[in-house]
Amino acid sequence: MTRIMALLILVIPGIGGVIGIKLIRDSLFGIVHAPFPNFLIELIAGILLFIVGFGFVGGFIFYRDRKRNNVQPRFRKKGGNS
Repeated sequence: MTRIMALLILVIPGIGGVIGIKLIRDSLFGIVHAPFPNFLIELIAGILLFIVGFGFVGGFIFYRDRKRNNVQPRFRKKGGNS
């Protein structure tokens, strides 16, 4: 059950990042969707969704790898019990 919850925690922000890429692409090709009044707001919303979504997924993966000590030495925790 915990693996399913972890998968959902990763999939939801990932979907947000994918929607962000779609909004960026649509704004560059001149397609405006209903909740956005113009291209610039759609582009900014797409960039924010992309950064937040994939930043969350990347941070989750980095945290997991850092906990398992699978990162470069400069990213390892200094001190502590590890």
